[in-house]
Amino acid sequence: MYLPKHFAAPSQEAIESLVRDYPLAQVVTVDQQGQWVCNPVPLLVRGALQTGSSLIGHVARANSLWQHAGPVLAIFTGPQVYITPNAYPGKAEHHRVVPTYNYATVQVRGQLLAHDEPSAMLDAVSELTDFAEQTQPHAWSVSDAPDDFVQANLRAIVAIEIRIDSVTAKFKLSQNRNAADQAGVRDYLAGISKDGDAAAMLKIMQNSNPRKN
Repeated sequence: MYLPKHFAAPSQEAIESLVRDYPLAQVVTVDQQGQWVCNPVPLLVRGALQTGSSLIGHVARANSLWQHAGPVLAIFTGPQVYITPNAYPGKAEHHRVVPTYNYATVQVRGQLLAHDEPSAMLDAVSELTDFAEQTQPHAWSVSDAPDDFVQANLRAIVAIEIRIDSVTAKFKLSQNRNAADQAGVRDYLAGISKDGDAAAMLKIMQNSNPRKN
């Protein structure tokens, strides 16, 4: 991934927050015919997001992803917002501005392992469910479903683990603009904050540079 220094992630906390808030990753592999294959899979971090830790998830047994042995790339995509040149105060002075996008993304490379044991599949399903349900007013858990129903569904999936080799993050937050233009972008995002991505991007920018809020 092309990563200019000024678009580096503001902190490890920001990277982990993005993966936590946007868990649906695009998992990229290369099949035996040399073709790229991409599968969307919700993934949860076990421990800190760092080399040696793991991402866990599960896929349908009919999905050949779990049979892949070797390196994988998991791409987590956070908010993405179009930035109009009108957001920059400098436009009125010199018109030397162009449109762009602000975005945040995290790429995790690692080795994929499959876990076909019933206990491993139950653990993966339970952990992912508990994580996703924690914001619900009445959280649902796997144990709420009848055991025979749970067991039947577990037989239809395979748990996967990605053992992390490296983590790369890019947070393009207008860091290449001057302070006035960055403030203009934040004002622009605040004005369109009914757009969920705009509100999320504004929050990331504010947390990344609180002195300029």
